[in-house]
Amino acid sequence: MEKRCLPVTIVTPKKYLLNGLWFGGDRPRSAIVFVHGLSPSSSVFSHQNFLVPLASEDTAVIFFNNRGHDKVTRIRKKSGQGETAGGAHEVFTECADDLEGVVRLLRRKKVKEIYLVGHSTGSQKIAYYLSRNNNQRRIAGAALLVPISDYASNKKFAEPRKFRRAHAYAAKLVAQKRPHELLPASVWPDLVDAQRFLSLNTPNSKEEIFSYAQPRKIPRTLRKIKIPLLVVFAGNDEYADRPAREMAEWFGKNIKSKRSKIIIVPRARHGFREKEERVASLVKKFIATAGR
Repeated sequence: MEKRCLPVTIVTPKKYLLNGLWFGGDRPRSAIVFVHGLSPSSSVFSHQNFLVPLASEDTAVIFFNNRGHDKVTRIRKKSGQGETAGGAHEVFTECADDLEGVVRLLRRKKVKEIYLVGHSTGSQKIAYYLSRNNNQRRIAGAALLVPISDYASNKKFAEPRKFRRAHAYAAKLVAQKRPHELLPASVWPDLVDAQRFLSLNTPNSKEEIFSYAQPRKIPRTLRKIKIPLLVVFAGNDEYADRPAREMAEWFGKNIKSKRSKIIIVPRARHGFREKEERVASLVKKFIATAGR
């Protein structure tokens, strides 16, 4: 059955305008907010097959462009002022403003229960948002789908000398107050500016929240989260630097809510292709119990 869908404009507290799609009823009791990741094509259209089937008159499902959508883009403020954004230029901590914009929209619509679902780097954004201020009081639960460390992944798969050179190059640009200058392709093959490279690839950055690759580091951001979490790993994640079982064990030691669930989907890849129904089922079951 086709799902009702309407475009929505999200205004963040800092007055940025973000595009979204609203599936489901006008006055739902609960809402699911999907937070996309960092891949070059991640946007409001990403992974809709995970969650759109869960939309109903009583449950809305919202997809939206956060500031890291696509690789390079333009976003506008309410004043009409525009600026460059996208995954290559995103400042990670601004994700809190983006998410707050969606939450405020839902609260104005009198939604009783709000659930956040993040895929890949979207999981870091949710964790960061929940760790700040009193944000958890307004969220009933959150699902983190393939919450792997970008730092651990790049350190594992990148050629060590190239990785060190790119780090030094990016640090030099930031020191010269050129944080949004792109790294040359000869230095790093991915399109990314200096501050974004350091955010993704520095062990002590605010973005390195799931620090299973650093046994001595205390994951303070993750440990601040007290609401129920659903953590789902892909059994054959091509971006993971270690087996899913090891990451699941680390999360089990560091998640505080006893109502949380950690699940590995066997033979699944990072994008959960051909496993979408399984993921949707896990999210649906989690939401049915997390808000109680």
